[in-house]
Amino acid sequence: MEYLDFGTIFFFVAAVVIFLQLRKVLGRRTGNERPPFNPYTRTAEVDDKTKPGDNVVSLPRRGEVKESSFEKVDAIAKPGTPLNDGLRAIQNVDPSFEPSKFLEGSKMAYEMIVMSFADGDRKTLKSLLSREVFDGFVAAIADRESRGEKVQSSFVGINKAEIIGAEMKGTESHVTVRIISELISATLDKDGNVIDGDKESVAEVKDVWTFARDTRSKDPNWKLVATEAED
Repeated sequence: MEYLDFGTIFFFVAAVVIFLQLRKVLGRRTGNERPPFNPYTRTAEVDDKTKPGDNVVSLPRRGEVKESSFEKVDAIAKPGTPLNDGLRAIQNVDPSFEPSKFLEGSKMAYEMIVMSFADGDRKTLKSLLSREVFDGFVAAIADRESRGEKVQSSFVGINKAEIIGAEMKGTESHVTVRIISELISATLDKDGNVIDGDKESVAEVKDVWTFARDTRSKDPNWKLVATEAED
């Protein structure tokens, strides 16, 4: 008959003690335990104290803008005015529309259009103008070129730019901007003589331009659809 040596008995007793200690610490499963945490499940499925629907966040539907989201529109135009109503109407259809960002973009577009017209850059103008306005600009450039005339221009800067009109026309957003800029411009004949403007003097230019964008289009860019010189 074989006898267990002291070392074997020691490890056997130690194993039993460890098992009993773990049983006290970990407890036994009763079937009512909370399931283990899964980071990919909704909180409502993990925390049984959460009421159904407490963690549901409703995103605004297209065409539905909460009242509080009109703050950026109200910062541009006083609530209750036709301008504010027009800007709100645009934002209702296009929640991504922000008047302040639009205004900054319109100022950049203004400079690009003015300089492209002076340089006769048809390619750039085509990407910034509506078909009707583009045709008018190109006709003026062609007429100028037929006489051998050139325009020398230097854009000094924009002194003031403000949104003065906004409305929805069908699916198109229309925003009108009044811009006061400074420009050095002179038209030269084929012999290089100044026939209009001044090559050194800075002139103040006042324009009223209207930009439009079809809200159904994925193209986020606006195009110039109407121009008017302000006296």
